Amino acid sequence: MKNYTITVNGTAYDVVVEEREGGASPAAAAAPAPKPAAAPKPAAGGGAVKVTASVPGKVFKIEAKEGQAVKAGDTIVILESMKMEIPVVAPQDGAIATIDVTVGDSVENGDTLASMN
Repeated sequence: MKNYTITVNGTAYDVVVEEREGGASPAAAAAPAPKPAAAPKPAAGGGAVKVTASVPGKVFKIEAKEGQAVKAGDTIVILESMKMEIPVVAPQDGAIATIDVTVGDSVENGDTLASMN
């Protein structure tokens, strides 16, 4: 079995594919529709300062990279919510430890988007 994440029209789906020799499996023909992927969970590791979503929406663009030095107010991620682009900024000077989302991810208010040191 192999796990894949497939994005269709901006919605991510987790799909499990069974590999068989000699063609498709009978189970694959009757398999139910894939379920949308769950919203990202807060990072287990990473930096001491969590950068969180202030609104529910989708990740539109990621402006910073892991290891990048940022100043307070620098844009880290841009969310799209209600057809508006909302920048999520660094709360303090530091370095990006982790980026915990990818473009197209759906996020809820309070979800961890990145962490900083």
